[in-house]
Amino acid sequence: EISSIMAVAQEETFGPLAPIIRFHDADQVVCEANDTIYGLAAYFHASNLRRVWRVAEALEYGMIGINTGRMSSDAAPFGGMKQSGIGREGSRHGLEDYLEMKYLCMGGI
Repeated sequence: EISSIMAVAQEETFGPLAPIIRFHDADQVVCEANDTIYGLAAYFHASNLRRVWRVAEALEYGMIGINTGRMSSDAAPFGGMKQSGIGREGSRHGLEDYLEMKYLCMGGI
């Protein structure tokens, strides 16, 4: 039986380990999932598209896998929130950290 205050639920574990916590209310699980100083990746399963969007927008994680345990690809930005880092690696989003944006506004030439 895992609780949200256990170290396995509070720390980033980079091993073959996945704490699974049962819940009955989506708002409760989002609150518990966000109650950590880390925010690299979150995963959840759902079949209702409205719930998918509501939960995904509320989760404070840089990457969210929905109905899949594998979400990495060359086209996807890699990075977290909170103490899991800022900025993104990979994809065009990773390149934006090295670019200076310039805005041009022209009238009738």
